[in-house]
Amino acid sequence: MSTLTQGEAVLGTDEGMKLSCKEKIGYGFGDAASHIVFDNVMLYMMFFYTDIVGIPAAFVGSMFLLARVLDAVADPVMGHLADRTRTHWGQFRPFILFGAVPFAVACILVYTIPSFDMNGKMIFAAVTYTLLMVMYTFVNIPYCALGGVITANDKERMSLQSYRFVLATAGGMLSTVLMVPMANYIGGNDKALGYQGSIAILAVLACLMLLLCFYSTKERVQVKQAYQSSFFSDIRELAKNDQWRIVAGFTFLNIMALSIRGGSMMYYVTYILGSASYFALFLGLYSVGSILGSAIAKRVTDKICKVRVYIFDNIILGSLSLLMFFVPTDSLPPMFVFMFVIGFFHRMTTPIQWVMMSDTVEYGERQGGRRITGISFAGILFVLKVGFACGGALIGWILSAVNYHAGVPIQSGDTVTGIIFIFTILPAIAYFLCALLGRSYKLNRAYLEQAAVDNAQIVEQH
Repeated sequence: MSTLTQGEAVLGTDEGMKLSCKEKIGYGFGDAASHIVFDNVMLYMMFFYTDIVGIPAAFVGSMFLLARVLDAVADPVMGHLADRTRTHWGQFRPFILFGAVPFAVACILVYTIPSFDMNGKMIFAAVTYTLLMVMYTFVNIPYCALGGVITANDKERMSLQSYRFVLATAGGMLSTVLMVPMANYIGGNDKALGYQGSIAILAVLACLMLLLCFYSTKERVQVKQAYQSSFFSDIRELAKNDQWRIVAGFTFLNIMALSIRGGSMMYYVTYILGSASYFALFLGLYSVGSILGSAIAKRVTDKICKVRVYIFDNIILGSLSLLMFFVPTDSLPPMFVFMFVIGFFHRMTTPIQWVMMSDTVEYGERQGGRRITGISFAGILFVLKVGFACGGALIGWILSAVNYHAGVPIQSGDTVTGIIFIFTILPAIAYFLCALLGRSYKLNRAYLEQAAVDNAQIVEQH
C-alpha cells in the first residue's frame, strides 16, 4: 500500500482526538444556515417572481438555468481558490466569516421589488439572483471542504456529518414551514412586503449561524504550503483519483433520486393520491425520517463498516421505491409510511457519502502526494448540481411524453402511469445503481485502519 508522501502535504492532527458536541453543533449550524435560506428560495422563488413581481415565467426559467450553469462552473474555480488560501484563521473558515453578511444581504435582495418598469425589474432579478448563487458558492464550497479538515479520525468525521445533516434538515424544514405564515403576519395583504420581511428574519438567523460555525470550529488537518499548480493541473489530478470518481457517481445518482422524487411529489399527491394538501404531510414525514436517519448513521457505522451500510441502505431504498409502484394508490397509510422510511434510509446514506468524500481526498494524497481538498469537494458539488438539473429535466421530458396537461383535474391513464413511474421506478433505478457502484469502492474500514498505521509510522520516522 502506498503511504502519505512528505513535502508540502503533511497532516498536522491528532487522529485520536474526540470532537466536542459544541464543535459538531457549530459545524452543523453552517449547513443549517444554507438550508434555512436556500431551501426557502428553491421552493418559493419561482412563485414570488411570477405571481408577486409579475415577471414572465419563461424569463424566470431561463434566468434560473443560466444562473445555475454559472454557479456550477464557479464551483471548481472556488475550490481551486480555497486550496491556495492560507490565513491565521485557517484555509476554509475565512470564507465563512467574510461571506456570512454578503450571503444574508443577497438573500434579502432577491426578495426585493424595486420601483422600476418591468424591464428594470427583470434585470434586477437576474443580477440579484446570480449574486445569490455566487455568494452561496463562496460560502458553501469552503464549508463542505471544512468537514474534511476538522479531524482525520474516521469515526469522528461520521459523527460530525451526522450532526451536520440533522441540523441541515431541521433548518430547511423550519424555513419552509415558517415562510408563508411569517409573510402573512408581516405583510398582511402586501405579499411583497411579507416575503421580504420573512426572508430578512431568516437571513439574519442564517448569518448568525454561519458566524457561530466559524467561531466553533478548528482546522486540524493542514497543508504546510499552498500549491502553485494551475487550475487545470488540479483538475487532471482529481480525475486520476479512481475513488473520487466513484463518490462522484454516488453523488450524481443520489441527487437524481432525490430531485426526481421531490420534483414529482406535488404531481403525485395531486393527481395520484387526489389532493395537493397531502404535500405538506409527505414532506413533513420525509423530513422527520431524514432527521432520525442522520442521527443514527454514526451509531450504525460504529458497528458496521460504512461501505457495507451504504450499499445495504441503497438496496433497501431501491426495493422500497419499487414496491411503491405496486401499492394501490387509494391506500394512503402505507404511502405515508413509505415516505417516512425512505427519508430515514436516504438521509442515513448522506453523512456516509460525505465522509467517503473526505476519505478520497486523503487517498488521492497518498497516491499522488498532493492534498486538493477544496477542488475535490467543489467537483462533487458540481456533479451534484448537474444531477439535480438532469433530474428536473427527466421529469419534464417524461411528463411531456405521457401528454400531461397542467391544471386538468383528471389526467389520462398514460399520464397517471407516467407520474407513478417517475415517483417510484426512476428513483429505484438510481438507488440500485448506487448499490452496484458501491462494490467498486475500496476505502473500507480495513483499508483506512491500515492507512492510519502507515501514516503513524511515517510520523515516528520523521
